[in-house]
Amino acid sequence: MAIVNATDSTFVNDVKDGVVLVDFWAPWCGPCKMIAPVLEEVDRELGDKVKIVKVNVDDNPETAGKYGVMSIPTLFVFKNGEVVDKTVGFQPKESLIGLLSKHL
Repeated sequence: MAIVNATDSTFVNDVKDGVVLVDFWAPWCGPCKMIAPVLEEVDRELGDKVKIVKVNVDDNPETAGKYGVMSIPTLFVFKNGEVVDKTVGFQPKESLIGLLSKHL
């Protein structure tokens, strides 16, 4: 499954079904740039089980504010539209897969 870029207007629909990993990021953020290829790897490994959604906090402040995002990258795990887990900062692939596996 391809990684989806969500907006304030599409976010609710983007996270409503199944297990979704949401990456709150910004283009100027160094750790965000570091985690991007890790998310691609997770998508290749778990793409049929997990949807990955990216939210640019500069372009979508409403959604970032709703979820209290204060540092980036912040990653939330949603299951059927509800937040079930969260982590802040760069995470290696193994950590992300472990985080997601708890909810599959």
